[in-house]
Amino acid sequence: MGKAKANSGPLARRPDNSAFKQQRLPAWSPMLTANTVLPFFYCLALLCMLLGVWLLLTVQSTQELKGDVFFYYGLQNFHQNLRRYMDSRDDGQMVGRKRNLENPSSYCEPFSRDQNGLPIAPCGAVANSIFNDSFTLVYHGSGGSSRQVPLFRRGITWYTDKNIKFRNPKTGNLTLPQVFEGTAKPLYWQKPVYELDPQNAENNGFINEDLIIWMREAAFPNFKKLYGVLNRANVPFAAGLPVGNYSIEISYNFPVQYFRGRKEVVLTTVTWFGGQNRFLPIAYLVTSGLILLIAVILTVMWWKFGKNGKNMEE
Repeated sequence: MGKAKANSGPLARRPDNSAFKQQRLPAWSPMLTANTVLPFFYCLALLCMLLGVWLLLTVQSTQELKGDVFFYYGLQNFHQNLRRYMDSRDDGQMVGRKRNLENPSSYCEPFSRDQNGLPIAPCGAVANSIFNDSFTLVYHGSGGSSRQVPLFRRGITWYTDKNIKFRNPKTGNLTLPQVFEGTAKPLYWQKPVYELDPQNAENNGFINEDLIIWMREAAFPNFKKLYGVLNRANVPFAAGLPVGNYSIEISYNFPVQYFRGRKEVVLTTVTWFGGQNRFLPIAYLVTSGLILLIAVILTVMWWKFGKNGKNMEE
């Protein structure tokens, strides 16, 4: 009885007298001194600078239009990264769920139903604002001849988007217009979703590649999205875009003056790093500059106050 009383007191909760539970194991605690910290900062600044310069030179090399050439359209001052804009979509509708087609998500408001009460397909602000300009690139060769540059407009989306995240409702024996019967097109669209590509029936509905690319929102207000890839099957485009004069015929449908934006067309190649995007190399260079500035400030402080080792090593 007395033994049980002793084990139930405060001493019963004391950890065992072992090296692990009493924290007596050997440990290594680094001493941060000027001789170790300052060289680390300078080396890190140099490493970031070298990476930034290397990536910047790699990005610059994508300007030569040889090999696979990618055709992008770009928008400036268009904020696809606004939270309410990004949420204004129905992913259940995009994967082909019939119930979401008939009853769009409340996140799509006020772009869920038209003035007659019909559900909008696809609903939401993202789909409603789709970029719908079209382009025709023309090559003007020697002798005054002109030829349209062939572009692949299919197979330009991510595999997971085309085959998993975006699917049409199951049609069965119905045609695609019959599947979307009872729905309305988005407010700013010129065609319903099942007629986005009249020349290719397999590229309509929610698996239209222009729609899929647009629905992947950009992280910054200035961005570009893929429009097509050069078809190198025929001469003179087998090796890329030949030297010469080019013109672009633009079907203007997407106004930008309302949000004070600008549109652009970009022709570029890609490297192992991807397309022409200077964000990462510039980020490395800016980081390098900040680290170097901190290193210089610490060096001055050490030289002025702690060089004798009494202040900075205690």
